[in-house]
Amino acid sequence: MKMKTTITIALTALFSVSAFASTHATMDMHSLSNQVSTQYPDIAWTTVDKIASELPEQPIVVGLDIDDTMLFSSPVFYYGKQKYSPDSFDYLKNQDFWNEASTGLDRFSIPKKSAVELVTMHLKHGDTVYFITGRTAPQGQETLTTTLRNIFPKQYKEQIKPVVFAGSLDKVQQLKMAKISQYYGDSDKDITSSREAGVKAIRFLRGAQTTYTPLPHAGKYGEEVLINSNY
Repeated sequence: MKMKTTITIALTALFSVSAFASTHATMDMHSLSNQVSTQYPDIAWTTVDKIASELPEQPIVVGLDIDDTMLFSSPVFYYGKQKYSPDSFDYLKNQDFWNEASTGLDRFSIPKKSAVELVTMHLKHGDTVYFITGRTAPQGQETLTTTLRNIFPKQYKEQIKPVVFAGSLDKVQQLKMAKISQYYGDSDKDITSSREAGVKAIRFLRGAQTTYTPLPHAGKYGEEVLINSNY
């Protein structure tokens, strides 16, 4: 009799847990991200569709930053720090790191879905796309251009120009030389440099897992911010 009672209690507890699990509220994290615009109503949020609707009929030249804009590339920089200067950021001044960074390590970088959607829209519009990065150019043949081109269908290859490694060069001059009319980036410098060059700037959000901290304050210059661009 005691054993029967014990089994009954155990089964009752099991069914209670199962019922709780089946009715317990869950949260769709993507839906949560869509609520950001209501949490920060003062930011000038924009979408890929809105950007597309505001483009002129004729093709234009656009530019994008790479790290934390087109690619979630923190794995590259985490690797470099651990290998070359675990206790400091001196690896960013080490040419050996840059030689590795853009000659194959980006196979571990993840294209951001928001950037893929945005660039695909521009390519379909017939726009020319430049990727302008603050990375130091590697010594030897860079593979970053090929990595980026391979993200998109082959018919758009010629619209994606070779990567511009700005390094310590003035990004303002790089934007002017490429005749860019619209630029996308995640850092404050991307926004201020664009404006100094007379280029429309749209902000990308960094992912929460980025190694590039502290995170900037999106919208601090009144610029448009692409919603969900942290993904």
